[in-house]
Amino acid sequence: GLTPEQAHEVLLRDGLNALSPPKRTPEWVKFSKNLFGGFALLLWIGAILCFIAYSIQASSFDEAPDDNLYLGIVLATVVIVTGCFSYYQEAKSSKIMDSFKNMIPQYATVIRNGQKYTIPAEEVVMGEVVEVKGGDRIPADIRVIQAHGFKVDNSSLTGESEPQSRSPECTNDNPLETKNVAFFSTNCVEGTGRGIVICTGDRTVMGRIANLASGLEMGDTPIAKEITHFIHIITGVAVFLGVSFFIIAFALGYHWLDAVIFLIGIIVANVPEGLLATVTVCLTLTAKRMASKNCLVKNLEAVETLGSTSTICSDKTGTLTQNRMTVSHLWFDNQIVDADTTEEQTGVSFDKSSLVWKALSRVACFCSRAEFLPGQDHIPVMKRECTGDASESAILKCMELAVGNVP
Repeated sequence: GLTPEQAHEVLLRDGLNALSPPKRTPEWVKFSKNLFGGFALLLWIGAILCFIAYSIQASSFDEAPDDNLYLGIVLATVVIVTGCFSYYQEAKSSKIMDSFKNMIPQYATVIRNGQKYTIPAEEVVMGEVVEVKGGDRIPADIRVIQAHGFKVDNSSLTGESEPQSRSPECTNDNPLETKNVAFFSTNCVEGTGRGIVICTGDRTVMGRIANLASGLEMGDTPIAKEITHFIHIITGVAVFLGVSFFIIAFALGYHWLDAVIFLIGIIVANVPEGLLATVTVCLTLTAKRMASKNCLVKNLEAVETLGSTSTICSDKTGTLTQNRMTVSHLWFDNQIVDADTTEEQTGVSFDKSSLVWKALSRVACFCSRAEFLPGQDHIPVMKRECTGDASESAILKCMELAVGNVP
């Protein structure tokens, strides 16, 4: 392996073995968008017009009415409060999402100067010799140089549910197809392997996919488009009516200042002052209800988008499924028996007095390489994490529930 000095030099040259986070919008931009974007802009215009009307009245009359002043203050207060509330909701969700990233730090076993060291996965460098065993996550793209029953779970990368064997032999010119390359972020489900790091961070296959995904432009949400369209309609109607009443008032002999007051009053009257607060409160209540169902909403407008979605295009494994199998049926005594597939084991049980069942359960318990990870005694069996491939893990859980204390 490399010496610590060589590893340090490569680390300084290539940087940490981590995916570059996507560009984040500055906080002041997020706050400004909530405060001045969309429908809030129309309310700000209404508030400014109210202050202008009050200023005209105050300069023209000794005892000017305070109605426009109070209305302007109310409109500005509504916009500021709802804007701050929306920003707080987004910042709270983003903080929760960021905390997930640091919840479980990843480590890797490397060989340096002939000695094994356990280091943070971010410090793995190109040319490093790494060692992985069942249950470990592959810390970088590696070329396998030694393997003993080494199999990896590529479901997060390719969607293949079956474990893929890895060996030192090159079986294909395409690095994505050959068996002597294991990819960053995939998991070793069984066996042991040793390999040389060939790519780290953004240069890995997963890193290149992440960069492609992060480069996609985000369009406006349906509710943002609807609000923009609504603002255009309201603005057009308000300006048309305001100008019409201004012309009528001027034609009827009113002073031009009074006509301007009419103009401003008609425009402000057409602004639905309570709509912004109503929409924000409704979306927030929906987001809280979804949070109680373990669904975290990062953007309030996304709540309405999800409700109007007709088709969702998604990769299956890791998003819609967990690459986790469950035993649903057993065959013994020349008949098919239904197994309980519920996580809380609230379904029906079956007769376990048969001699054939005892033989079947004995074989299923002993002929398995799957194991429960330690420290999970307080967790329901169906929710426990296992080492080994998905099918053997499913059989292990089934036997643990049916027999108990599987060795």
